[in-house]
Amino acid sequence: MEAGLRVLTGGAQGPPADGFEVGYIERDGSELRRPLADVWSVRFEDVAPVRAFKSYKGQRHLPGLWWSSTTDGHIGYESWLERDHVMLMDFDPAVVGVSSQPFWLFWMSKNSKGLSHVPDYFARRDDGSAVVFDCRPAERRRPRDWEKFEATRAACDQVGWEFRLVGAPDEVLVRNVRWLAGYRHPRHLVEPIASELRKVFAASRPLMDGATLTGDPIAVLPVLFHLLWLHELAVDVQVPLHAAAMVSPGTVQ
Repeated sequence: MEAGLRVLTGGAQGPPADGFEVGYIERDGSELRRPLADVWSVRFEDVAPVRAFKSYKGQRHLPGLWWSSTTDGHIGYESWLERDHVMLMDFDPAVVGVSSQPFWLFWMSKNSKGLSHVPDYFARRDDGSAVVFDCRPAERRRPRDWEKFEATRAACDQVGWEFRLVGAPDEVLVRNVRWLAGYRHPRHLVEPIASELRKVFAASRPLMDGATLTGDPIAVLPVLFHLLWLHELAVDVQVPLHAAAMVSPGTVQ
């Protein structure tokens, strides 16, 4: 999601070689705290958030809930940056589960100071692998934040999870995916329009040309955008989406 991620390296106050503990809340409300080695197989994509998403007057960041077509439920975010990354995870066909504020990570620093951190997201891929995300703009990553990111990276390495520290994603990508996200709900999968669109775009052609061949664009375009969201049809989301954008068969059929 972000090119050129900084490689995290241990410092004087960096994480220990072992000794991590994880606190999390199961969906039934049970609160657990266990050694990291004992939780690698926990389905953290299904746990409840360990922290509430607070809203108050004068708040600098805008929290909210994103309805995810991947999970068919709401995923919390604490800022628009987090919202954008939740949206991109929702758009990623390899992601099959996402949870926000998935667990507390506890450890002792090398000077015996008790530390803790809550990563922003846990995502599960369709191959069973996992990714832990922290979202923080590059200009707001302070030294004490890096210590926590280093610890989270070290903990993830121990259990075979990928760790990603992400900042602002590409603006064009976000705008395109945000547009398609407006049509992510299954109500936009309307037949027989969807089947006709799959036939029309069996060979690549411009977006609006294919929509017009299928029928009235007012009825057809919402279905087309939904198929693009599902990756049943494909378009280059790295460049601005427009009427002449080439649409082709997608990666998901």
